[in-house]
Amino acid sequence: MKIAYVAGPYRAGHGRTVRQNIRAAEDAAVAIWRAGWVAVCPHLNTAFFDGEVPDLMFLGGDLEIMRRLKPDAVILLPGWQESSGSLGEYRLAMSLHIPCYELDEWKAKYD
Repeated sequence: MKIAYVAGPYRAGHGRTVRQNIRAAEDAAVAIWRAGWVAVCPHLNTAFFDGEVPDLMFLGGDLEIMRRLKPDAVILLPGWQESSGSLGEYRLAMSLHIPCYELDEWKAKYD
């Protein structure tokens, strides 16, 4: 089975947007599983843990998951270009030579 890592915005100005971002990541993860891939979705790993530990701990942990896992693809959710966390995930994926796809592009190719 192939493994896909979901990267997209999490944090936002208020709780409602965070909830919407988590839901968008969850929807992408379901699509990945339905396509026969394994989805790794950091949004769901630490959903609503805001304030429990510093954000940098989550961001660093997500990058470490990607380093150790070295997935077959990184799936980029809408708005990823405006997310500092997603940009870091994208840069790491590029340095590890992991293919990156915007969600619609991945769906057109694999779904």
